[in-house]
Amino acid sequence: MKTDKQQSPTIGSDSRSRSPIEFRLDGKSGVPTYLQLVHQVEHALRLGYLQLGDQLPRVKDVVGSLSINPNTVIKAYADLEGKGIAVGRPGQGTFIISVPETIAMAQLNTLRRSLKRSWLRAAKEAGLDENAIVALFMRTLGEFMAEQVASTDPDVDQGEEVA
Repeated sequence: MKTDKQQSPTIGSDSRSRSPIEFRLDGKSGVPTYLQLVHQVEHALRLGYLQLGDQLPRVKDVVGSLSINPNTVIKAYADLEGKGIAVGRPGQGTFIISVPETIAMAQLNTLRRSLKRSWLRAAKEAGLDENAIVALFMRTLGEFMAEQVASTDPDVDQGEEVA
């Protein structure tokens, strides 16, 4: 999954089609297409690529660039509306109306550089491919989050391992 901050629009040519992100699909992920779109918007918000008031790509532009069914994009945008993240304005497009609290972009960039310089480089040098790196990272993140919950929840047995 990639979310690109665009400098100029790659889809369409009028100003209504300008959007800070460009959707990408991963046919091998096993994640439904509409959910890939939703996740990309959510990730772009958390990483600061999308801001309050930004317009998402128009449905017809996403359909044209990704060669997918319009109902798929409509479902993704409806999901974002249901979560209170975006709102559709007839004849204008879909706009971001809520952004999660996040840390400053400078701090995000520092964390990103640190992750690339150390852990990801070590994983690659150990011989892991992209899928193995993702699997290891997600497993470790899950363990870390479970440990955080366990350390704050007195009802969780500290001795049991969380899968």
